[in-house]
Amino acid sequence: MTKTSILRSLLSLSIIGVFFSACSSEQKQGTDEKKEVKVAEPTSSEEKAKTILFFGDSMTAGYGVDQSQAFPALVQEKIDSLGLDYKVINGGLSGETSASGYSRIDWFLEDRPDIFILELGGNDGLRGIQLDETRKNLQGIIDKIEEKYPDTKIVLAGMQIPPNMGQEYTAEFQKMYPEIAEKNDLVLIPFLLEGVGGNAALNQPDGIHPTVEGHQLVAKNVWEFLGPIL
Repeated sequence: MTKTSILRSLLSLSIIGVFFSACSSEQKQGTDEKKEVKVAEPTSSEEKAKTILFFGDSMTAGYGVDQSQAFPALVQEKIDSLGLDYKVINGGLSGETSASGYSRIDWFLEDRPDIFILELGGNDGLRGIQLDETRKNLQGIIDKIEEKYPDTKIVLAGMQIPPNMGQEYTAEFQKMYPEIAEKNDLVLIPFLLEGVGGNAALNQPDGIHPTVEGHQLVAKNVWEFLGPIL
């Protein structure tokens, strides 16, 4: 074989090597790109359930009963039975006033609630707190929610109190909730304890907090207004 023939053979082998090297590189790059696309694709398991936040006092917290027997947990059971993709969060705290609720609301708004049920003011009424102060705090909570999450649906749970503080105060307290709801275009539960308040058989010995059976009725009261939203 002549030198020219040898050089031609080596050159051909070199060209073939470069060709296969380029193809291999392109194939690897294409595989990597496919892997990247596959990783970036969202899966249904990553989808987050919508949340319903019950934000209130001892009524919501389930004072005197197991939390699994409190009305927010019963609402979760109803949701699950219907196969709805919602998760209930119980943000109740015994002894909570509208002022203390306003001071801690920011912590609960770190994650966006899709539905926010506001149940506060009962302790204000029992303590005879000025209604202007209660109104201001409830409005402040609503304003914070609407400012941060304008798409969140807010439901206001109305309360009533015994006439211990006088007829005028009691009447003004009862009117406060529908007035706030109308002003802010909120869904209103007229009286959370409808059928329970004042019924000794459905309340604990303190005459204020519902029994297990009382919470079952409260859950029905809530569902009457929450169900259509879901």
